[in-house]
Amino acid sequence: MNGISKTLLNSMSKDFNSDERNLVAANSAVKNGVLESAIDYREVGKLPFTFSIDLKQGKITNQRSSGRCWIFSALNTFRYEIIKKYNLETFELSQNYLFFYDKLEKSNYFLENVIKTIDEPVDGRLYQFLNSDPLCDGGQWDMIVNLVNKYGIVPKSAYDDAANAKNSRWFDQFVTSKLREDASILRNMKGASKAEFKKTKESMINEIYRMLVISLGEPPKAFDFTLRDKDDKVIQEFNITPVEFFNKYVGLNLDDYVSLIHAPTKDKPYNKMYTVKFLGNVAEGRKVNYLNLPMEKIKKAAIKQLKDGHPVWFGSDCCQYSDRATGIFDPSSVRIDRLFNVEFSMDKATKLTYGDSAMNHAMVILGVNLNDKKDPDRWRIENSWGKDAGNEGYYVASDEWFDEYVYQVVVNKKYLDKATAKLLDGKLNELEPWDPFGSLAD
Repeated sequence: MNGISKTLLNSMSKDFNSDERNLVAANSAVKNGVLESAIDYREVGKLPFTFSIDLKQGKITNQRSSGRCWIFSALNTFRYEIIKKYNLETFELSQNYLFFYDKLEKSNYFLENVIKTIDEPVDGRLYQFLNSDPLCDGGQWDMIVNLVNKYGIVPKSAYDDAANAKNSRWFDQFVTSKLREDASILRNMKGASKAEFKKTKESMINEIYRMLVISLGEPPKAFDFTLRDKDDKVIQEFNITPVEFFNKYVGLNLDDYVSLIHAPTKDKPYNKMYTVKFLGNVAEGRKVNYLNLPMEKIKKAAIKQLKDGHPVWFGSDCCQYSDRATGIFDPSSVRIDRLFNVEFSMDKATKLTYGDSAMNHAMVILGVNLNDKKDPDRWRIENSWGKDAGNEGYYVASDEWFDEYVYQVVVNKKYLDKATAKLLDGKLNELEPWDPFGSLAD
C-alpha cells in the first residue's frame, strides 16, 4: 500500500494555494460553516412560499430530541382532518400515546423474533442486525396503521408529552439493555416448549410495561375532552375510548392507504410489491407493504390527493441539500459542488446502493405549485422540528429535490389509476432486513 508522502502533501498544498477561489471558499466556510457558505441566494429566491394548491394547517409541532417524526407526521395528517371538519383554529394529537404503544409492541416484536431466530448464530449477520437497535424511535407508515387500528389515538390534552418522549436517549438505552438481557435468557432456553417460551416472554413484557409507564406515564383507556371552534361552539365528549375517538373525529379507513416507493435500482423492478423481512412493530399486524413506481406516477397520485383537500405523508432523505435557516430543500440552492470545486455525480440508484442516501425522515406535503404546463415545480412541506426551523416550521422543496430524495409517498388507493391499483394485489417480494428500504424514518 502507498501512503501519503511529504512530497504529495507539498504538491497538494501548492495546488490549493495556487487558486485564490479556494482561499475565498475556505475563509467563508471556516468562519460560517460549510452549509451556510454554499447557499446560492439567487436560487433560493426562485422558491417562494406561495403555492397554487395550499392546505391550511394548525400550529406547527415539535418532536424535540426524539426520532418520532413518523408519528408526528401521521398525526399531523389526522389532525388536519379534525381541524377542517370541526372548524378549529388549531388542534394537536398525543404523540406520546402512539410512542408508548410502539415501544411496547416493538419490545414484543423483538422478543418474538429472538425466539423465531433461535437457531441463528449470535454473531451472524441476521441476529446482529436484529439486536443492533430493537427499540429505535423510528418507524414506517404501516407501523402507524397497526398502532392506530389496535389502540386508536387521543388528543394531546388527554396524554401530554413526557420528558422521556421529548428526549428519548436515556430511556431508550435502559429499556434496550433490558431487552438484550431478555434475549440472552430466551436464547439460552433453546429446546423449551412453546408454552415455556410464552410464559417467560410475557413476564419480560410485564417488566417492559412497568418501565414504559414509569418513563412515559400510563396511557388513558378512556377520556373526556372539550373544544371550542372558531365560532365559539363547544364540542364535548365524555368517557370516549381512543379507538372511538379516531373513528368519530378522523374517520379515515387506514387500510385504504398505500405506500408508493421510488426505488430505481435494478434489484427492484417497477410495478411490483415489496416487503422487508423482520420489519414491523405489532406482531399480529400487517406487514410493511411497498409498491415501487416511477416517480411521475407517484407525483400524480400525490397531487390528486392534495387537490381533493387531503395532506400527504411522505418519507425522504432530509439531510441532503437542506437549509434550516431559509427552509429549503433544493440541490440548486445548496451549491456544495461550487464551494469545494468538486463534482457529485452519483444518481439516485447509486446513492441507495452505496449507502449515501436513504429514507430517514417523514414529513407532510401540504401544498404544491403547478406551473403553466400544470407540472409541479415546488412543494410545501410541514415539518415537525418546531417553528424556529425553516420558515415558521415549514419548508419548500424544489421538484428537483423531490425527484432525487423522496423515497416514499402514502396516498389513498382511490387516487391510483385502475391499472396501477391492480398491482397492489401482486406477489409480495421479500427484501433483506438490511435493504435500504428497511430504513426507518426518525
